[in-house]
Amino acid sequence: MKISDVMDESRIDLKLKGKTKDEIIEEMVDLFDRSGVLCDREQFKKDVYFRESEGVTGMGDGLAIPHGKSKGVEKTCIAIGRSQTPIEWESLDDKPIEVFVMMAVKDTDKSELISLLSQIAIALCDENVTKKLFVTESPSEVIDLFK
Repeated sequence: MKISDVMDESRIDLKLKGKTKDEIIEEMVDLFDRSGVLCDREQFKKDVYFRESEGVTGMGDGLAIPHGKSKGVEKTCIAIGRSQTPIEWESLDDKPIEVFVMMAVKDTDKSELISLLSQIAIALCDENVTKKLFVTESPSEVIDLFK
C-alpha cells in the first residue's frame, strides 16, 4: 500500500480550530468519519487514545503522527491537519505541535501500519516537505508532497 493510495483531499484540513489535544483528535476523527472510512467512530477514537497512552506520537519540529489500528476502521487511510495555534502534545522535543498526520488503520491490515509509518517518516525527514506542510493552503499540494 502506497501512501498516495490512502490520501484524499476530503481528509485534509489546514485550518483546524482545536486548541487542545482532545479537540484536535476530535476534528481529525471527524475527517475520517465524514469521508466514510469509519464503521465505529467511538471505537476508533478509543483506539487512538489507547495508542497515545502507549508512547509519544509527536516527532518533534511541530509534527505528530497519531494513529489507531481499530475494528472501527473500514478502510485504512490517512488524514492531515494543521492547527491555527500550536497545540500542547507529547513530543520528542517537548515542543508544541501544529501539523498532524493521522492514520486510521483497519485492524486486519497488520503490515500496513508499519509500511505507512515508514513512508510518512521518510517523507517528513525531507525538510522541503515539512516546510511546505506548515505554509501551503492547498490540499492537493499536501497530497503531492507525499508522492
